[in-house]
Amino acid sequence: MLKALKARIQQKYRTVPFPKGKGVVPPLLRAKPEIKSAKCSHCGKCADACPTQALALQQNGPTIDAGLCLFCGECAAVCPSKAITFTNDFRLAANSKDALVFPSGHKLAQPLKPELLKLFARSLKLRQVSAGGCGACEADTNVLSTVVFDLARFGVQFVASPRHADGLLITGPVTKNMESALLDTYNALPEPKIVIAVGACAISGGMFCGHNETAGIPGNIPVSLYVPGCPPHPLTILDGILRLLGQMPRGR
Repeated sequence: MLKALKARIQQKYRTVPFPKGKGVVPPLLRAKPEIKSAKCSHCGKCADACPTQALALQQNGPTIDAGLCLFCGECAAVCPSKAITFTNDFRLAANSKDALVFPSGHKLAQPLKPELLKLFARSLKLRQVSAGGCGACEADTNVLSTVVFDLARFGVQFVASPRHADGLLITGPVTKNMESALLDTYNALPEPKIVIAVGACAISGGMFCGHNETAGIPGNIPVSLYVPGCPPHPLTILDGILRLLGQMPRGR
C-alpha cells in the first residue's frame, strides 16, 4: 500500500484539464482543415490526390467533407498555392453529415433535445460496437477510459451489454457480416437511445466507401453525433460527446 501511495505521489495528477483547459494535442496532428479559397488556382491537383473523393473543387474553391476525409494531408502537399492546410484544432464533431463540410458548412455539435438532456446529461452508458474496424478508432475510444482522459468523471461509461446502455457508439465501415449484429445490438437498447458514429469508416465508409462488402450504418439507425477522423484524436471524441451532453463551457 505504501509503495502504491508513493508511486501515486510521484506520478502526480495525470488527467488532462479538459474542457476547462484547452487540451494538449501533438503539434503535428492533422485535424480541422483550413481552406483559403482566394489562393486557389483551380488546378485540380488536390482533388486528384484525394483517395476518398472527400475533396471537391467548386467554383468558389475547394471543399472538404470531413466525414470522408482520412486527414492524410495529400491535398495540402500537392497544392501549389498552399490554399489547403490542416490545423491541430481537434474540435470537429457535428450532429449531421452536412455539418462536416468545410469551409462553409461546418457546424460544431449542439446539445441533445431538452427531454434527452434530462436523462443523459449526467449519466450516459454506451455500448461500443466495432463493425469491421481496423482497431484504430476502437483504440482511441478505449483510451478515454484511462486516467489521462477519465471519461467517467463526466458520467459517461462503456458497458458490456446493450440492455444496460443508453446509446450505441459505432466504429468501422459496417461490413455486411456485421450489419445484422449491429441491428440486433441497436434494437436491444431500451428507448430512448442515441447513436454516435466515430471515424471516417463509420460515417461514410472511409477507404471502403462503395465497396461491395460494406453496408454502412443502416438508414433505420438515426445518428445523433458524427466524429470524423482516421482515427479521430481522443479529445475529438471527448469534445463531441461533451457538446452533445451540453457539458461544454460557454464560448468553447
